[in-house]
Amino acid sequence: MRVGTPGFIGARLSQARQARGLNGTELADLLGVSPQSVSQYEHEKQSPSPEMLTLISDKLNIPMPYFMRELGPLESNPIYWRGRTTATRAARDRAEIRMIWIREIIDYLADFFDFPSLDIPKVDTPRDFRDMDTEFLEAAATYVRSHWRVPDGPMPDLLLEMENNGIVVSRIHVGAEKLDAFSQWSSIHNIPFVVLGRDKASAVRQRFDAAHELAHLVLHDGIDPKRLNSASDYKILEDQAHYFASSLLLPSTEFSNDLWAPTLDGMLALKERWRVSVGAMIKRCEALAIIDDDGARRLWINYNRRAWRKSEPFDGKLEKERPRLLRRSINQLLSEGEQTVSQILSALPLAAKDIEELCDLDGGTLTGETAEMRAMPILKKKPESNEGNVVNLFNRRDR
Repeated sequence: MRVGTPGFIGARLSQARQARGLNGTELADLLGVSPQSVSQYEHEKQSPSPEMLTLISDKLNIPMPYFMRELGPLESNPIYWRGRTTATRAARDRAEIRMIWIREIIDYLADFFDFPSLDIPKVDTPRDFRDMDTEFLEAAATYVRSHWRVPDGPMPDLLLEMENNGIVVSRIHVGAEKLDAFSQWSSIHNIPFVVLGRDKASAVRQRFDAAHELAHLVLHDGIDPKRLNSASDYKILEDQAHYFASSLLLPSTEFSNDLWAPTLDGMLALKERWRVSVGAMIKRCEALAIIDDDGARRLWINYNRRAWRKSEPFDGKLEKERPRLLRRSINQLLSEGEQTVSQILSALPLAAKDIEELCDLDGGTLTGETAEMRAMPILKKKPESNEGNVVNLFNRRDR
């Protein structure tokens, strides 16, 4: 009689396989078993032997306890994909598992920290989302800036603004050229999550992606998920998010007054200050009627002649904004001696490099040779309690 592994959860194997971008046949080849065996493991018709589970853990670089970890409740809210129509299903599956992992990290950190209160401005959206015209989107973006007390002019660190107002932000290597970002309003945690791709995005591209996902959170909460399956409806939602993002990052009056000439060089001169691409500025100028259709056409022709489609000037110079909330939470647990690296990796049975990426930790924080040394607890008198210490870290605005 074959001896399996008690407590093995097949759905965790499915998650781990998808997270590594593998299908069942590819994983079977790595393990030296049949695709039918992998399917039986995942559907719990058969449990892998301890030796096989060790091999699975090694090939997928996922700690063995992960495969015995109980699953959380399923999310009911849809995910908004930036690149839904072009990204492969495998790429979206891989990214979606990382969204699950981020939520599990939040569950762990919530035992120690009070996170910022959720403050997403309530916008009185039309009953039919298709009725959101450009005037409405301009007003919505202006209201968000006002509600968050963003000063006139260029938006400060957008990721910091989002985190300070209760949005959990992460960056991952998406592994798909056509998938830039995605977001979801968690029905379980009742907070929004935004995940940005860090593969090829420049600082200005990432910033626009973040503003785009913010638009979905502000404008499209409550949309019937079935509408997302309609290509025409989804395009409307994406166009609305684009326009909102442009209005948020380039407010009409301030940007118009700052633009000394609607030329490529005039826009390039503003790129470092506004941290928005020249391409986005061209579209904004067209939307604000600063240039007409012919003027926009000429700009795009010259834009292409300068080979700016692939890379604009300053793309390699401008530093990307980094999420802070998850990184600072982990770092504080370590620096205060509240948790060691081993305790974190035990509570979060993920590969250390995966946690470093999801939390935007500096490389080596959990994987370096001195990781445990940095995590040595500071001797202090502990309260006689079995509960974790709660630290208020993020309830103040940090510029």
